[in-house]
Amino acid sequence: MNYHTRKWIKPEDLNPNHTLFGGRLLQWIDEEAALYAIVQLETPRCVTKYISEINFISSARQGDIIEIGIEAIEFGNTSITLQCDVRNMMTRQTIITIDRIVFVGVDDDGKPTKHGKTQIEFIEQRLRDGKS
Repeated sequence: MNYHTRKWIKPEDLNPNHTLFGGRLLQWIDEEAALYAIVQLETPRCVTKYISEINFISSARQGDIIEIGIEAIEFGNTSITLQCDVRNMMTRQTIITIDRIVFVGVDDDGKPTKHGKTQIEFIEQRLRDGKS
């Protein structure tokens, strides 16, 4: 699992229990996963199709720094399936796990479009291969 994004928990991110609001965390996860899918599929348009069971394991408090980890686990003809783990950066305690988040690449009309990808590509690899 690669952890690329960090978030600092601020007062506006808290629920009435003074812990991280789950909706805020899901917003961050959806945005991070969408960016990951857009980069991997090399398309400016991806939509969230499916999110599997969300398992809240622990919480975070104001001042904590969390890390969002995303990993591609499957490529379809028009889709990419990701896995997500969020953890406390300092304690490494898992906050949330999501087994499957599916994104579909779409065209200007919102119709699924084939991407031709079968594996994760890193920017350095694309530069070496002359794709970017």
